[in-house]
Amino acid sequence: MNALRVRRSAVAVAAAALLPFSLAACSDSDGGSDAAGATTTAAADQAAGDASTEASPAMDQPFGPACASVPKDGAGSFDGMAQDPVATAASNNPALSTLVAAVQKAGLVDTLNNAEDITVFAPTNDAFAKIPKADLDKVLADKATLTKILTYHVVGEKLTPQQLENGSFETLEKGKITTKGSGEEYTVNDSSKVVCGNVKTANANVYIVDTVLMPQ
Repeated sequence: MNALRVRRSAVAVAAAALLPFSLAACSDSDGGSDAAGATTTAAADQAAGDASTEASPAMDQPFGPACASVPKDGAGSFDGMAQDPVATAASNNPALSTLVAAVQKAGLVDTLNNAEDITVFAPTNDAFAKIPKADLDKVLADKATLTKILTYHVVGEKLTPQQLENGSFETLEKGKITTKGSGEEYTVNDSSKVVCGNVKTANANVYIVDTVLMPQ
């Protein structure tokens, strides 16, 4: 009888000694499961973020209310303009006919077409119409003044919309223009609004504006 009690005591002691190790093993197993779950969740979140980024619309598309008037196909369309250098591309856009005539009068067609990586702030016909006709005719007849005004609309690098958010850039005329805005709304020199922005040509980014920019 005493021997049986001794054996039972020994078993109890052994069980008590093994219990902490068993609990520790269970705890390690659960922690491993939690860690694996966290890793899986993080990977899933990353994949979702990547998919969301891929699904986001590209920021290099034309934008602005006047873009709706651009032809859907042909040489004057966005795809067509992207194939030609900037002066040629502008000549295919009916809304820029006054600008094109001014560029031709100033003898700047080859200069603009042969330039590399430039930005042109292109005034619409309506922008030129804001200038009194007598004043506009006088400028168009003065090649030096016309050249000064037109080259003030050109920056010697391709500007992205993000760069226009709060920017200051030297023009080919050697003056400075300032830009500000966000999203799809930008202004140049606090007065001229971008009405169709980020239009691509073979050698330039074009921002069509509603007011002619005047150098100081």
